[in-house]
Amino acid sequence: MTDIQNRRHQMFVRVREFVTQRLSDFSESGVARQLFTQLKAVITRLESLSAAQASGLGEARQRTQTRGSARLVLRDDLDAIHSVAASMGLGEQFPLPYRNDPSLLQVARAAATNAPLLKAQFLAHEMPADFIEDLQADILAFETESAAQGNAVGDHVQAGAGIDEAVDEGVEIVDKLDGIMRAKYADNRPVLAEWMSASHTERAPKRSAAAASTTTGPTPPSPGTTPSSGGTPPAS
Repeated sequence: MTDIQNRRHQMFVRVREFVTQRLSDFSESGVARQLFTQLKAVITRLESLSAAQASGLGEARQRTQTRGSARLVLRDDLDAIHSVAASMGLGEQFPLPYRNDPSLLQVARAAATNAPLLKAQFLAHEMPADFIEDLQADILAFETESAAQGNAVGDHVQAGAGIDEAVDEGVEIVDKLDGIMRAKYADNRPVLAEWMSASHTERAPKRSAAAASTTTGPTPPSPGTTPSSGGTPPAS
């Protein structure tokens, strides 16, 4: 979740605890309890989506690494095939245009189709006996990792969209509860103040003065003055 979403979540939890402590103040069939039930469901959903988002992000990062490894293995296969094919005068039949992943897969699939027709010549040039099987397996591995990465990214994005919706729903519920609480505790200032504190979304922390000074650097001297060097100023 983003920083503002985390702060909204914290506010929802404070509101839940506020109402929980005073649940007996409200009618069992009243709107306040209905909204309270809805808010609890939003918090549960939000926490579940947050976990799914974090999991999807971690999976996407891991799959990016494994996809990269699978890409390198496939490139090594094609480099070896191209080198031998070039020595056979067939380099153009097994080219190396790796502009992007679709291009890499296109070349790899073409090599997997064409190499079996020339297998005897490749073996005569010291290619491993199972080089075609290795190529086919490495193509499948790269395709699998690419699909898995795409799915992980999709899960992360989907969870993020769900978090947006849950936060918006929670804010709407708290807004409705706010009207009820202001009326309910209009004559009880301490409790109303507690509600105002619970339902307030904390602002993002401000940068410290020291950090701001480090960012902006020292204040330049005013026009017409000479920075102090510790010596005696020249006589006029």
